[in-house]
Amino acid sequence: MNDRSPAGRDTSAGPAATGRSVVVDRPGAHRLVTGPVPVPGPGEVRVRVAAAGICMSDREVYDGHRDPAYVRYPVTPGHEWSGTVEAVGPGVAPELAGRRTVAEGFRACGTCARCRTGETSLCTGGYEETGFTVPGAFADHVVVPARLLHLLDNDANLRAAALLEPAAVVAAAVRTCRPEPGERIAVVGAGTLGLLAVQLLAATSPAELTVIDPRAERGAAARQFGAADSGTPEEAKEAHGRYDLVVETAGAPSTAAAACLLARRGGRVVLTGMFAPGATGIDPALLTLGQLTVHGVFGAPSAAWAFAVRAFTSGVLDPGPLITHEFPLERFGEAVALVGGGDPGTGKVLLRP
Repeated sequence: MNDRSPAGRDTSAGPAATGRSVVVDRPGAHRLVTGPVPVPGPGEVRVRVAAAGICMSDREVYDGHRDPAYVRYPVTPGHEWSGTVEAVGPGVAPELAGRRTVAEGFRACGTCARCRTGETSLCTGGYEETGFTVPGAFADHVVVPARLLHLLDNDANLRAAALLEPAAVVAAAVRTCRPEPGERIAVVGAGTLGLLAVQLLAATSPAELTVIDPRAERGAAARQFGAADSGTPEEAKEAHGRYDLVVETAGAPSTAAAACLLARRGGRVVLTGMFAPGATGIDPALLTLGQLTVHGVFGAPSAAWAFAVRAFTSGVLDPGPLITHEFPLERFGEAVALVGGGDPGTGKVLLRP
């Protein structure tokens, strides 16, 4: 299937085709806009969006709580998404058209020192990210650089694949901490990241896999995803110093410090949550006397995306059961209000253009 004329002009959508997008003009103000279908430029593809997840970062954009250095209004949010390539720009292989896909959000430069060592999520060439500084996938279509695509099988479940962005973050954590069979592992937090972490970590044959979350309903969900046990932060105090590996996913004010207390001497801790200023600090005496290794994870480099897609394709990772709500674009206001609303029955919320 070739969606471009010999001259490179996009002809797939027709001369008068239009598409819709959610635009957040400023904090608390959004509208649904109809306009011309975007045309992919050199090196780009246009993707027909199948599903787009809403996460707390999107809620922060809507509420105006995101660091101004990491958002540019007006913006169409949407960095967790899946879809089908509909058209390709000049210089892009025509056979990409029709392929199911996801894509990295960070638009890394590919040439700085960090990118050249594979740390594309730490690019020093300037911050650009789909859904935050450039138009995202809360729309009928999204345009992205073809080099950021991660292609899926032709029969891939695009509804579930919309969660491959948070899965890639978890994959980055798992690749960093290198779990070994027979280890005792704790996951702090049973939100989207935590439950995806449980799936990937369960596949490493741990001796124990325990999830810590104050919500009993989320603990029960974690056990369905492969955890052997769950408990509340209060109950977890009895397990201080027990775990070889602790993966923190909540980003709550106290969870980084709590994760370090759970680790045994010489243990490993990986922090994936996004912490607000004022979070409880980690005791340096605990780090040195306990000889802990603490890693931070920011986003997902290209290798972690590839890892997550492989796990999804092989069936090791199944994000679909995390989805609890789906809305059309017209109901974006209702959808974003659910995210971070505190209802333990709310899992991943999707927009379905």
